[in-house]
Amino acid sequence: MTIIDDVKQRADIISVIGQYASLAKAGRNMRALCPFHTEKTPSFFVYPEQQSWHCFGACNTGGDVFSFVMKKENVDFAGALRLLAEKVGVTITSRVERDPERDKKERLHRINEAAAKYFHTQFLSSPAAEKAGQYIGKRGVSPDTITRFHLGFSPDSWEGLKQHLSEIGYAENELLDAGLVIAGDDGKTHDRFRGRLMFPIADDRGHTIGFGARVLDDSLPKYVNSPQSPVFDKSGSLYGLNLAAPAIRQQDAAVIVEGYMDVIIAHQYGFANVVASMGTAITDKQVNLLKRLSRNLALALDSDAAGEEAMLRCVAYENLLDSELKVVLLPKGKDPDEVIKEDSGTWLRLIGQARPVLDYTFDMVSAGLDMTSARGKSAAADRLLPLVAEIKDVVRRGHYLLKLASLVGVNARSLEAEARKTKSGQGKRAHAQESPPKGRRSVLSNPREEYCLALLLRYPELRAQGESLLPEYFAGSENREIFLALMQSNDVASLKEKLDESMCEHVDVIAGRNIPPTQIEQKYCDCVLRLKEAFLRSLAEKRAEILALEKETGGRAAEAAKEQEYGLEIKEKLQEVFAPRPQRR
Repeated sequence: MTIIDDVKQRADIISVIGQYASLAKAGRNMRALCPFHTEKTPSFFVYPEQQSWHCFGACNTGGDVFSFVMKKENVDFAGALRLLAEKVGVTITSRVERDPERDKKERLHRINEAAAKYFHTQFLSSPAAEKAGQYIGKRGVSPDTITRFHLGFSPDSWEGLKQHLSEIGYAENELLDAGLVIAGDDGKTHDRFRGRLMFPIADDRGHTIGFGARVLDDSLPKYVNSPQSPVFDKSGSLYGLNLAAPAIRQQDAAVIVEGYMDVIIAHQYGFANVVASMGTAITDKQVNLLKRLSRNLALALDSDAAGEEAMLRCVAYENLLDSELKVVLLPKGKDPDEVIKEDSGTWLRLIGQARPVLDYTFDMVSAGLDMTSARGKSAAADRLLPLVAEIKDVVRRGHYLLKLASLVGVNARSLEAEARKTKSGQGKRAHAQESPPKGRRSVLSNPREEYCLALLLRYPELRAQGESLLPEYFAGSENREIFLALMQSNDVASLKEKLDESMCEHVDVIAGRNIPPTQIEQKYCDCVLRLKEAFLRSLAEKRAEILALEKETGGRAAEAAKEQEYGLEIKEKLQEVFAPRPQRR
């Protein structure tokens, strides 16, 4: 991460804006009297999932946490970055004081990406990969999906990958740090992955951070992962997240499965909001990764004992979401990819019938006990009451206290008193479990914006077409600042002169992207259209939420009519986006 990423990750927009305005709940968002102009009716909205804000009143503008501080404190982007960095405890070092740890991580990303390319090439061209190809074909994976997920094959050789990476300039100690080679008892190193089907694992920004590997015979273990490294943490990663993020945002829902193939087949059949935990249990780190995209999470895990235990551990994470976690009940003995291949309609029906995790847990606990006996009822209360006591939401806690009271035949008030004792005794421990470590949330990156800037940086001739690209299409303040400076610069060096030193690292990351010099103008035009579409859709969705809220409360009929009229105008502009390419959906 760059310094900008680090600050953005830690500076939660609700906490920052809450210091300047009195925010109140408005559906799943927050609203307040606008802190930038005088008004009697709140027209200022904050969207925690998108980490953005918008004033629908006199300001008629919005942005991210940086743009809010810039406007409120009357500072430029660099000033806002420094103010926020100070608030969240991030130290901004000068370029001559570059963080060596950050440099090491960037190097490891490049090593893993080189390894992924090597494995993918082996899968496509090596005769030794025939068995891997047969397995993938048997599982129903299409050639396009193989390319999209960059599936690979590790040759059954002791030093094939090691030799390849050494030839292109990577040192042995770097390969050890990345977990790609392993040292034997004699101190000599050899390839960690041999004769396996390879699944590259990427972070939310698309950087390759590690690998999953499957054997192609009956040997055990069937699957192995890269070891813990400075860039790979299995408990803090989700397979397919980089590919699923746009669909999760669009659908405002994410489905968590266990395996690589479940994700791959789901995406192939059009269910692109699916990710995998790469294990039976989800963690607080993984919940926080998804929380920034959507708070509507459903688990589609195996119904065996391990899966049931995972469900029990998941109950605590509802407090992180401030929303219900749901469970997709799969047919006995069926994995998600099998369900989807047999009948995608069944998968849709199962997702629609997903149940709250606590309801599932109640049924699971009571099914294993004799609920007609005092002993069974007491055991059910012992197992379920601590879970209910931990629920932060008062209404939901009351609902499940009544449900438990009905299940065990005890007065709800007695259970509530017992729950208070339980909560008091576990208060410190529960708080430690529910509160995510500071700075553990996923970075809300803008890969399409960065790709567009990378095109402009690497191919300056595209800047002549920059008139169709407007600054407001960049949701990230840092990217908007770079774009504005770029339109007045001749090259990267002159661009950096126009920017504060704190932003140069971000420019280097963007400029370092490798974009093949084919169909550049087409790539750029498509990118501009997608940015415009995203800008208009975001505005339309926010306007629609305001309209729905006003209709619910019965307030400001004239304003609601105005919002509706504005929504039609946005719809017309969206139609213009697609007019040149009617064949695209």
